[in-house]
Amino acid sequence: MCDKKHSALLTVIVPMVVAEIVRVYGLDENTATEQFYASRVYDELSDEGRKLWHYSPKVLFSMYDEEKRTGAITYPEEAF
Repeated sequence: MCDKKHSALLTVIVPMVVAEIVRVYGLDENTATEQFYASRVYDELSDEGRKLWHYSPKVLFSMYDEEKRTGAITYPEEAF
């Protein structure tokens, strides 16, 4: 995937993950966005080579939630 397509995909996926963070954690959108951008899940999602873009926003939220609760990330399937 070229960088432009990956960036475009992130502009669709990230707001959906952030919306789930807002809903579950009761945060405002700005705080939820900042926390997601600071996460390891976002770091890996933004790295096109990691291929996390193929996961649904719900799966990415679950990964973020696990990271927040435990500090670890479990990948639903081997993507690398």
